[in-house]
Amino acid sequence: MYTATPRRKVIARARATASAAAAVAAGLMLPLAGTGNAAPPPVVAPSAKVPSSVKTISSGWTIPWGATWLPDGSALINERDSVEVYKVSQTGTKTKVAAQPLIASPNSGETLLGIAVSPNWLQDHYIYLYHGAKEGNRIARMTYDGSTLTGYKTLVSGIKRGLHNGGRIKFGPDGFLYATTGDAGIPGESQDKQSLNGKILRLTTDGKPAPGNPFGTLVYSYGHRNPEGLTWDAQGRLWETEIGEDTWDELNLVEPGKNYGWPTCEGECTTAGMSNPARQWHPAQGVPGGLTYTDGALYIAALKGQRLWRVPVDGTTTGTPVAYFTNGYGRLRDVVKVPGKSALWITTDKAGRAADRVLQVDLT
Repeated sequence: MYTATPRRKVIARARATASAAAAVAAGLMLPLAGTGNAAPPPVVAPSAKVPSSVKTISSGWTIPWGATWLPDGSALINERDSVEVYKVSQTGTKTKVAAQPLIASPNSGETLLGIAVSPNWLQDHYIYLYHGAKEGNRIARMTYDGSTLTGYKTLVSGIKRGLHNGGRIKFGPDGFLYATTGDAGIPGESQDKQSLNGKILRLTTDGKPAPGNPFGTLVYSYGHRNPEGLTWDAQGRLWETEIGEDTWDELNLVEPGKNYGWPTCEGECTTAGMSNPARQWHPAQGVPGGLTYTDGALYIAALKGQRLWRVPVDGTTTGTPVAYFTNGYGRLRDVVKVPGKSALWITTDKAGRAADRVLQVDLT
């Protein structure tokens, strides 16, 4: 979460920056950590595709927060505050999913965040949820029979709930569930390896610490503030987007056991033992939401920046980012690759009551 005063200070500082930062202030590129504002030559795969067009797939949403794909090619998309889940076909047909028992909502927002389909779907029909319950955030599991979610079971509890909740959950190529957690507005939680807040967690399908976790607990990496995007590239490397405080938001290449700095560092720093971001940028250019990978590039949905960033990657190197659809569709919350198509789905955020949409971006 951000207050208006710190953001205005950030924008004022950006305007006062020397001409090397002009491209950043104009929203043309993200500065590369470690090199000031200079960007390396573009890294573009020979078969790379780029966004070419956008259309509305589904309308009538109110803060659709997470999206995940079923084996039949349809998506499950949840609304954050209404705690509703819908099945959406690739042609846009939208069907409400009943939930028994209904997932209770507390009195504040950010209730139902991430959603993920089990990698063993054909055997178990499990759906995983990041749920903001009254007593705190939790990771839960339910069974989906094609029309109804039943059998709510808490797998992980004890995640503090507050201003920064993280909330993205995705299964990695190793079959384990990864979850981002925010610092809940208590910065010290991020550096406490015994706390579940300010972390990326890695767990089994039953909610236990995954084998090989660096500390023998659920914690995979720490020192995060409010991470909301997770994805893996073609080589299985984990990337993460993170909302900073006043000055820098981040794109991180995540490795097990690494410390990503918060609250000692926001963006790049020289503190021993802390990992610098692969990219960092001012909030005015794109407070990051969801993240996905396809065709040699990372795609970042921007909230405040209201644009889609394409960041080419080659190994651990990121090339020059390019922004698409700047300020054309409002805040962008999540972005996912559409199975079987050269396309992305993007959910919009806080356009107004029932005014949000699911967009399709074609890649050519």
